[in-house]
Amino acid sequence: MKRVALHTLGCKLNFTETSTIGRQFVARGYESVGIDEAADVVVINTCSVTERADRECRQLVRRALRHSPHAYVVVMGCYAQLRPEALAAIPGVDLVLGTAEKLDLFEHVQTFAKRSVPEIKVGQISEARTFVNASSAGSDDRTRAFLKIQDGCDYSCSFCTIPLARGESRSVSASEIIAEARSIVDQGYKEIVLTGVNVGDYGSKIGTNLLTLLQGLTRIDGLKRLRVSSIEPNLLTNELLDFWLSNDVLCKHFHIPLQSGADEILKKMRRRYLRNLYEERVLRIHKELPDACIGSDVISGFPGETNELFEETYQFLLSLPLSYLHPFTYSERPNTKAIELADRVEPRIRFERTERLRNLSLRKRIAFHSRFAGKEVEVLFEAKEKRGCFSGLTGEYVKVTVYSDEDLRNQLRRVRIDEVDTDVCMGQLIDEAAPVVVAA
Repeated sequence: MKRVALHTLGCKLNFTETSTIGRQFVARGYESVGIDEAADVVVINTCSVTERADRECRQLVRRALRHSPHAYVVVMGCYAQLRPEALAAIPGVDLVLGTAEKLDLFEHVQTFAKRSVPEIKVGQISEARTFVNASSAGSDDRTRAFLKIQDGCDYSCSFCTIPLARGESRSVSASEIIAEARSIVDQGYKEIVLTGVNVGDYGSKIGTNLLTLLQGLTRIDGLKRLRVSSIEPNLLTNELLDFWLSNDVLCKHFHIPLQSGADEILKKMRRRYLRNLYEERVLRIHKELPDACIGSDVISGFPGETNELFEETYQFLLSLPLSYLHPFTYSERPNTKAIELADRVEPRIRFERTERLRNLSLRKRIAFHSRFAGKEVEVLFEAKEKRGCFSGLTGEYVKVTVYSDEDLRNQLRRVRIDEVDTDVCMGQLIDEAAPVVVAA
């Protein structure tokens, strides 16, 4: 049996699309293996959000060839769209596919035979209008399935290459998404995570919106949980939030990118909101659901970010009831507006600021986890860790582990949290817990 090694860099949307490509290989008789195993074909789905993602891509190609020196190597996705010639110049690469071409891989390859000269098949992403369905269902043993509902972005954030790599915002009808979700639930998945480049913009060009889609999805019989991967604060409308907060199927987990807590920097970033709107959204969620998980993205070292402006961001984040942060160090990306801005921040200072934000995130995460100490929560178990230990997630995105002789994978069970830590909480199943002894 021929073998294919697939590897994903970047976001959950990339993972979802890689999973779909993996199923295409399996349907053609391939066995899916890891990138450090011998393979006949190697597929690397790239990201180009940061400079580090570029380096990771090059390192992965070389790593794969060490294990599979004669493998046919395909590099695809966002970095491939932006820098196809650079990737084709890496020794051992056979085919470079852009973002619009990658889900049609088998239309571009007649035979997976090593080439002396690599092929580049990268179209004009500005002309992409087609939405290609993708999900992670059936590609691994996860109990959560990622479902793509939107692609591309019409925003023009000055630091971002995604519109250049993914094209315009596009999506398909709610009925198509709902039908795909029903199929996923029929396969035994209990949770679906909605992914996209700008999920909140779903349906904007086809006469519908995210609220309408969520209303339809939450009515699917057998779907226990629905999670939204991320949403821009300006697209988290009061009407959408009303439904989200009141519906039991929707996970009370909100990932809302901020990027900066200083209005001056938000304007330079060309974001579509200011800090007051962000604060209003977060405080409303926390007031109505104090145990809801609220995460955020933030960029440190953006051009013009003085010590005072960074401190303004830091204090703003400190004041908000956020559960965790995803800090990113600003890196110059070709063909973005930000690269033209003056007052660049010294790299050393950028990294120091990112480290401060990481430490703040650790403090916030453990404070959030501490809210659940002694409480009963519902956990969807996903994996067996070791020696009878199983791990899973609550609807609030808290990782929980328990010990059990029973195989808990893909089960929703009640757990009492006994211990909390930064990354994981320990607990025990309610039906296995020792009885509480009340002193006389």
